[in-house]
Amino acid sequence: MGLRFETRRSDSPWVDTVWTCTSAEVTAMTSVAGVRLGLVFWEQDGRAYAGVTGPETRTGTAPVPEGAHFMGIEFAVGTSLRTVPTAALVDGGVELPDTTRRTFRLDGGRWETPGPDDAEALVERLVRAGAVVRDPLVAEVLRGRPPAVSGRTVERRFRAATGLTRGAVRQIERARTAAELLAAGDRAADVVAKLDYFDEPHLARALRAYVGRTARQLREGTGGAIALDVDQRLTS
Repeated sequence: MGLRFETRRSDSPWVDTVWTCTSAEVTAMTSVAGVRLGLVFWEQDGRAYAGVTGPETRTGTAPVPEGAHFMGIEFAVGTSLRTVPTAALVDGGVELPDTTRRTFRLDGGRWETPGPDDAEALVERLVRAGAVVRDPLVAEVLRGRPPAVSGRTVERRFRAATGLTRGAVRQIERARTAAELLAAGDRAADVVAKLDYFDEPHLARALRAYVGRTARQLREGTGGAIALDVDQRLTS
């Protein structure tokens, strides 16, 4: 049965997506590079867990707790935690201590564990408390607005907010978009043109490095469980 995902976009400027997932008859999945910080909550065998996930710079294989139920919040790019430098979370994460089915501990406070419909309310409380912060310059640059500071300053602030360079953010986001387009049925040549890859071999290399799938596997839905919304339902 694999992984059953449901993901929705968020209207909050602090949140990119909120997702849920149930694992069944799968013990490992292909992880996919990503540029966002996340909060994840899961239950397995009657026990509750919570953790912070960091950006991932490459694809790999990740274990999946069998029979677990997950709920996650993916923050907008440039959003970070006050007490944990994002650079320290790159290609990793931390499990939060003292988690129960109702509450979890973060930044010295105890917070109510959210459901999928309560994610934005939790984030707003964290923002008001100063536990979640962001650099607006990152969002402005990603939207194509010319920065009023030097390129060196932009790069320094990108690294501080995301743990990654501006170039790495662009490459990873582009590869994820390419994977979604291919899974939706787009031809590789069309994806190259849409996303401004140099040619199909460059696209293939990006998919191998960041997604762990070939264009054919994405189109055919083969290769096993993957941590990407390629054939799962996406709502708004």
